[in-house]
Amino acid sequence: MPLLEPDPEALRPGTAREPAPDRVTDGSAAGTPEPLRSELTALLGADKVLWKISDLVRYASDASPYRFLPRVVLVPEDLDDVSAILSYAHGKGREVVFRAAGTSLNGQAQGEDILVDVRRHWTGVEVLDDGARARIRPGTTVLRANTTLARYGRLLGPDPASAIACTVGGVVANNASGMTAGTTRNSYRTLASLTFVLPSGTVVDTADPAADEELAHAEPRLCADLLALKAEIEADEELAARIRAKYAIKNTNGYRLDAFLDGETPVQILRGLMVGSEGTFGFIAETVFDTLPLDRRVTSALLFFPSLTAAAAAVPRFNGAGAIAVELMDGNTLRASVSVKGVPGDWAALPRETATLLVEFRAPDEAGQEAFEEAAAEALRGLDLVVPAASVTNAFTRDAGTIAGYWKARKAFVTAVGGSRPSGTTLITEDFAVPPDRLADACEALLELQSRHGFDAAVAGHAAHGNLHFLLAFDAARPEDVERYDAFMQEFCALVVDRFDGSLKAEHATGRNIAPFLEREWGPRATELMWRTKQVIDPEGVLAPRIVLDRDPRAHLRGLKTIPKVEAVADPCIECGFCEPTCPSEDLTTTPRQRIVLRREMMRQADGSPVEAGLLDAYGYDAVDTCAGDATCKLACPVGIDTGAMMKGFRHLRHTPREERIAALTAKNFRVVEASARLAVAAGNAIGERGGDRLLESVTRLARRAIRPDLVPEWLPQLPGSAARELPRTARVGASAVYYPACVNRIFAGPEAGTPGIALAEALVALSERAGKPVWIPEDVAGTCCATIWHSKGYDAGNRIMANRIVEAAWGWTAGGTLPLVVDASSCTLGIAEEVVPYLSEDNRALHRELTVVDSLVWAADELLPELTVFERTGSAVVHPTCSMEHLGDTEQLRVLAEACADDVTVPDDAGCCAFAGDRGMLHKELTDTATAKEAAEVNSRDYDAYLSANRMCEIGMERATGHPYRSALIELERATRPPGR
Repeated sequence: MPLLEPDPEALRPGTAREPAPDRVTDGSAAGTPEPLRSELTALLGADKVLWKISDLVRYASDASPYRFLPRVVLVPEDLDDVSAILSYAHGKGREVVFRAAGTSLNGQAQGEDILVDVRRHWTGVEVLDDGARARIRPGTTVLRANTTLARYGRLLGPDPASAIACTVGGVVANNASGMTAGTTRNSYRTLASLTFVLPSGTVVDTADPAADEELAHAEPRLCADLLALKAEIEADEELAARIRAKYAIKNTNGYRLDAFLDGETPVQILRGLMVGSEGTFGFIAETVFDTLPLDRRVTSALLFFPSLTAAAAAVPRFNGAGAIAVELMDGNTLRASVSVKGVPGDWAALPRETATLLVEFRAPDEAGQEAFEEAAAEALRGLDLVVPAASVTNAFTRDAGTIAGYWKARKAFVTAVGGSRPSGTTLITEDFAVPPDRLADACEALLELQSRHGFDAAVAGHAAHGNLHFLLAFDAARPEDVERYDAFMQEFCALVVDRFDGSLKAEHATGRNIAPFLEREWGPRATELMWRTKQVIDPEGVLAPRIVLDRDPRAHLRGLKTIPKVEAVADPCIECGFCEPTCPSEDLTTTPRQRIVLRREMMRQADGSPVEAGLLDAYGYDAVDTCAGDATCKLACPVGIDTGAMMKGFRHLRHTPREERIAALTAKNFRVVEASARLAVAAGNAIGERGGDRLLESVTRLARRAIRPDLVPEWLPQLPGSAARELPRTARVGASAVYYPACVNRIFAGPEAGTPGIALAEALVALSERAGKPVWIPEDVAGTCCATIWHSKGYDAGNRIMANRIVEAAWGWTAGGTLPLVVDASSCTLGIAEEVVPYLSEDNRALHRELTVVDSLVWAADELLPELTVFERTGSAVVHPTCSMEHLGDTEQLRVLAEACADDVTVPDDAGCCAFAGDRGMLHKELTDTATAKEAAEVNSRDYDAYLSANRMCEIGMERATGHPYRSALIELERATRPPGR
């Protein structure tokens, strides 16, 4: 054990608590039981079998109100692995559930036996026919697919609000649709072909001309039974007509029986049945979509009405005018969405009765947009609109920023409302559909039902398609609350089916909470056909039992999860999973959602239980140490939960008083520390240049094992030499800004070391002088820092010392905020501008409010570039936007600077946080290796003349990942604008 290994007990919840009724039992503390674990390890390899109790718990939750602990989690890499898993399950009588993003709202991504992660190794997009079609692997998010397709002016038809996180495989498996898809743009209608693996292990590619012949040879009984079911349905004219009628509106409840009417052959029938089958018929290994035009001319309005029924009554007007989206939000939704950044604060005081319609028109050209705007103006005439807040305009706009704000509020429906629910309550998300002309009546009936059962619910939905969503919050630990929910569901299902002949699930798929009510909607004849279809395709019931079909009338009450209170920063989390694709450790250890899920399970446990001990033992590395702390999860989370902040808090808890004193001493004497660090880097570089990189790596690895991996950095050959001791000479008189070179740029040299070129500080000084806006570097910057070093590690005392020091110094340098402070590392800009604030004294908070902190990218793009002449452009450049740029909103400036220097600029579709995070890439290089893998592969798919970013440590991380030297975009700009001959 390392000398300074932190004590896991430091993270033990300190609150008095009673064991929760749904806690993981002590019998599961050892993880996957034998012989299951050893048999699967022998079958697949140890790296594909997750068996620890912490692994099982983190996969036990999804975005739904349910929680089921799997016996084991498998991570297959290819079809051979999937086939081997299915063969094993058949032979051993086991059950298999496939899980991708885990954004499903009804428990479809949970299993009680073998759970298979089909996200990690199943990503990729191949554009076909100049964008008219796209081959997409199932673990690819909808957002990632559309990012690639946008270059071709195309997009996918399905557009769920969870596009940032939900995967294409999950969208197809649930026939999820979204704001604009309706019944014509969903997966069932736009899927050209797919490749899937049947429960038997047979692989079917529906695009293969020989697919039916091969299937008949491999599965003759399956083919015969499918055709027999088709003939039976077609022979029953009343049933066939009923099936057609059910899909005239949005409907994802049960199996797509219309596949028997639409498909002529067994393969065609299976192609239709796989859509919306929720993983119960097979594994979707690959999809090919017919894409749709990306109409870029957009006009939108957010219209306010005095009531939900008044808003619903106006929907047909906009449908008739050709709107592609008409979205409904009630007062509760609007008020809750103020927690979302960018939503007007005065919505918090909106009357409860207020409702809105978000109406959008999209056109390919100006003429089409003008025609839509005329139709929209006509639809507005005579409407009873209200202005309940100063921010309300009730006007159509083309402004992209305003429109994005509207959609941000709308897409945050589940998470924003769920985040504002009472602490400790479980969130239920329901969706249903009625004929669009019955929407107003359905809204009124729903509100009455909610009120009668004591639910203060929120309502939103795709009003254009008669599709409503609503949320219910209750305490799953209280039997009386569970019974109240049950009573509501019984009446709700009767209301939708009997009064409106609607769909109990419009786009979220059946799942565990509607499976018991399937027959209520479809009747015994159609329901029995669904059971028979399942028997034909999966006769042994291997795949996803109880997720679509369940004869237990109380199945919707089984497995409801309690939500114990955790740290305040994370307590609003509804476990939606929006944060996961942005997390650098997603494919290494845990995600933000999983970190919170694990913490909640600790709170469910009795103090000192074997399960709690197992979770604590793994949590230090899996959650705390391998969190980059970049807070990109906060950007992705609609309610801004910063799980990184919670991990920094846990790092603080693990510090001994002695470690805190040393960190504070380091801050007090940082001038000496900075000089010593520069000397150490120089010495290390000198040894490395003499072939000593391996020696340095070996020495630092030994030290890490002896002391503590999270304290001792590992030497990386990519580390540059030391920076020059002296900064460029500048004058205070006549300066347009104060230039603050970050300590990382005062310690490490740039990639130009040893080659012709200039350092970053010299480049920024030269550029500013060249543009007629000179900068001044204070003589006493040494010994100061943005405080991120201490903040990221949870050293509160040191953080407080340095935060106050830099603000006091900056206030003096800038003459009380008269001049802007330009900072040359985006993470340091973020640190000084935002992250230091909670650690400042009251007096220094007042000083901080007078400062204008400007990132060097913004200074160069907005202030310098307009005054500069580009003399020499390079051919191509690839840029790496850092996570700090995302927080600051500076990514556009990086692109602008790159485009000024290069003819061809690429921002990788897979660009994300590099996880170098100051020195974390040297403490846990496996974190950076994992975080950069996809972006590096994309970058290395071709050659570029320049590799650009704007943060030295991120540049080192990307050089390590790609093998190419990244440098600041400002250095490239200085080269491009340098007058000839100089």
